[in-house]
Amino acid sequence: MINYEENIEVRGARVHNLKNIDVTIPREKLVVITGLSGSGKSSLAFDTIYAEGQRRYIETFSAYARQFLGGLERPDVDKIDGLSPVIAIEQKTTSKSPRSTVGTITEVYDFLRLLYARASDAYSYNTGEKMVSYNDEQIKNLIIESYKGKKINVLAPVIKSRKGHYRELFEQIAKQGFVKVRVDGEITDIVKGMKVDRYKTHDIEIVVDRLKIGEGEELDQRLNETINTAMYSGNNVLMVLEEGETIPRYFSRDLMCPSTGISYPTPEPNTFSFNSPKGMCPHCNGLGHVHEVNEQKIFPNRKLSIKNGGIAPLGEYKKSWAFKQLETIAQRYGFDLGSPIEKIPQEAMDVILHGGKESFSVDSKTLGVKRSYTIDYEGISNFIKTQFEEANATSIRRWAKEYMDKIKCPSCNGSRLRKESLYFKVAGKNIAELAEMDIAELAQFFESLENSLEGNQKKIAEEILKEIKARIGFLLDVGLDYLSLNRSSKSLSGGEAQRIRLATQIGSQLVGVLYILDEPSIGLHQRDNERLIHSLASLRDIGNSVIVVEHDRDMIEHADHVIDIGPRAGRHGGEIISEGPPSALVKHHTLTADYITGEKEIPVPENRRKGNGKKIVLSGCSGNNLKNVTVAFPLGKMIGVTGVSGSGKSTLVNETLYPIMNAHYFNGVKKPMPYKKISGLQHIDKVIDINQSPIGRTPRSNPATYTGVFSEIRALFAKTTEATIRGYKPGRFSFNVAGGRCETCQGGGLKVIEMNFLPDVYVECETCNGKRFNRETLEIRYKGKSIADVLDMTINEAVDFFENVPKIHRKLKTIKDVGLGYIHLGQQSTTLSGGEAQRVKLATELSKRDTGNTFYILDEPTTGLHFEDIRVLMEVLNRLVDKGNTVLVIEHNMDVIKMMDHIIDIGYEGGRGGGMIVAEGTPEEVAKDTKSYTAKFLKKELETSKTQVAKAV
Repeated sequence: MINYEENIEVRGARVHNLKNIDVTIPREKLVVITGLSGSGKSSLAFDTIYAEGQRRYIETFSAYARQFLGGLERPDVDKIDGLSPVIAIEQKTTSKSPRSTVGTITEVYDFLRLLYARASDAYSYNTGEKMVSYNDEQIKNLIIESYKGKKINVLAPVIKSRKGHYRELFEQIAKQGFVKVRVDGEITDIVKGMKVDRYKTHDIEIVVDRLKIGEGEELDQRLNETINTAMYSGNNVLMVLEEGETIPRYFSRDLMCPSTGISYPTPEPNTFSFNSPKGMCPHCNGLGHVHEVNEQKIFPNRKLSIKNGGIAPLGEYKKSWAFKQLETIAQRYGFDLGSPIEKIPQEAMDVILHGGKESFSVDSKTLGVKRSYTIDYEGISNFIKTQFEEANATSIRRWAKEYMDKIKCPSCNGSRLRKESLYFKVAGKNIAELAEMDIAELAQFFESLENSLEGNQKKIAEEILKEIKARIGFLLDVGLDYLSLNRSSKSLSGGEAQRIRLATQIGSQLVGVLYILDEPSIGLHQRDNERLIHSLASLRDIGNSVIVVEHDRDMIEHADHVIDIGPRAGRHGGEIISEGPPSALVKHHTLTADYITGEKEIPVPENRRKGNGKKIVLSGCSGNNLKNVTVAFPLGKMIGVTGVSGSGKSTLVNETLYPIMNAHYFNGVKKPMPYKKISGLQHIDKVIDINQSPIGRTPRSNPATYTGVFSEIRALFAKTTEATIRGYKPGRFSFNVAGGRCETCQGGGLKVIEMNFLPDVYVECETCNGKRFNRETLEIRYKGKSIADVLDMTINEAVDFFENVPKIHRKLKTIKDVGLGYIHLGQQSTTLSGGEAQRVKLATELSKRDTGNTFYILDEPTTGLHFEDIRVLMEVLNRLVDKGNTVLVIEHNMDVIKMMDHIIDIGYEGGRGGGMIVAEGTPEEVAKDTKSYTAKFLKKELETSKTQVAKAV
């Protein structure tokens, strides 16, 4: 009898490459599913267990709700029993919106807004004084107290430092029954037709009442009415001016500066939201940055003339309205369109850039009379800005963006908030200053804040602080202490986004849930692994089941139950080759077990490469948290850039070094982070960045199209006898071109069902059954296979199938060499992990003829790789370096770091505690450093390798 309270039972799973497997997963345990890349781990965890959980959840909806969602197909499995509600925490970046930040995702910023709305002190942005607010009774008592026995004027301010003649305003005031006003400090009667100089700025106040402060009920009642009327007319602000004095005193129901009278509305949470009109900076609309036209990009070469394309957005001379206007401007300022731009007068350049309207006359030499001309020119700069802000077409906006720079908003200085919101403070800090702090610093701030609050403020803030501190604690537990709350969610790596979602789930304190995670250790330094494992254990300990798809050695060793899938990848995988506690895994002698026990290993090279003696030196890097770093990259070596998460590795390599090199070799336009100088770029001839961004964002993109091998395959099919007889060209075999494709799905093979508040679901096209092509196209065969059959082949199968076609074989062989033999030639790019997409890009580059003098940059290429896959990948990278190229790898994996020729370790900590070079040199030299976190783990790895070599000998 199966106990469903203790186990989740999966029977007959056949999704993708799973071979009708049965598996028992213990509940309320930390379960790790491991195995080679492509062996079927994700097929079991996500495409079987999670997909079935999601389907059952949707089935609980009413029939009415389900009609909007469409049907979710049941995964190919006989049955799953004991399934809890399922939450998948994947590596997809949480949100692409520029308005989404770490603070908004984790809800910490929402609680901060509440804290500032309820427990902050407001200060004047004019004088820095603390703002005050009064109720009507307090105002009356203060007036009686301060002006006893004195004559006063009670004024209602209506205009503050604005231009205009205000005739209508004076008429309106008179109609309301008021007879006097104070204009620019002078009290005067309102007369018919009264107005002021429209070109000067004015201050205008209504004289609501003139009275002497004495005693008695009459005064009390009169003051009440006067205050009420003044507040109504003055928008909750009134002024009291003693007769004979010139400086009034301000009173307000709202927060108000006692000296200058400026007032703020009563704060509410939206006052501090950059996504609300009440809080956002009006200049950048709460984004913190604006796009500004860059003059240098408009005139890239000032030695060129306008005729020869000196104005980049317009190109070379042609008969058009724009050039006709430029000719008129040239006549007005006495220059020629054939003159170099650097010789054009500055006044003319201002008109060309910013536009202008002007009429002028010129003597006509041929007719001997004056001719009139009109300049009515918008200006290149204004035109680009208008197109960027108002054009509907994405292509036009992209064109305009080429001539613009993204800069920090000058109005809010990147804080995203309006000026008033920044003058509410808690413990001397405004909300933007807290959002700038990294999580570790923020934790310290709130620790000290709790002790410094007193009285009502402490009482109000108590519950809010409890929520904030709990959420910050969860972020610290998953190793994200280096992030700040205002960090855009777009800039987060897959691993960081996943760990933020994990922290949010820990905070939700749900019980009885099945959590499925996809390699949460990605991008995490070995030092922080323990904290992550502890977080997963705490999820388990409160009564949840946790399944982790993972290759990390520490995670496998700390699991309660390990399921190893294999024995190999793709069609040679999909079987359970070991299940049980970690101790049971090592007895089975699987590939995973052999690497954990040390029977198999990625060996340390006997000799480190000496390189070619040349180097690139990058000096004075100060982007993000880098502290004026100078670093040398020796060429002809394999270089590893290491350090704890958030120490500054990506800032140094991806944000500083790569944009500089890309601009130098390929005229790339991405602006590098601040640096002083770079030398040695002449020693290499190109740079290639192989990152983990998707190779395509739709199911139409696949490895065959990305690597370019599909063009060769289509050309081959077009040359077959049958295709030649029918007159089919290569385009006939493209699923992106009408003619040969299935028109129901337009060559997609899938139809998308929009799920509204759930992710979109793709279902197989019912006409072509996912084959993408129509019947006539599928009748053409090469060696017995149709074009759809070829796309369905794994890379391993395709390598053998096309072994006699050198052009195709060479490209496919490189994909196989980077360890992707198990993926399908036509596999949709949306189903490839970040690591797989990166290796497809690497294969594409490898299939090109390398120069032997190329600089390759790879960011965590071991993502999603098993120990065996890492060994294969390192063989490929070593071959590249052996040809004379330089390979730079940003990495945390010790199996990779120990194989480097040169290591640059950045630290010491993440965030503000990082940004320094801790150690440099060979792995052996770095391992001796006593302050480096990487050195501690590297030393252990090198010693283990030596021991294993000694045993083998």
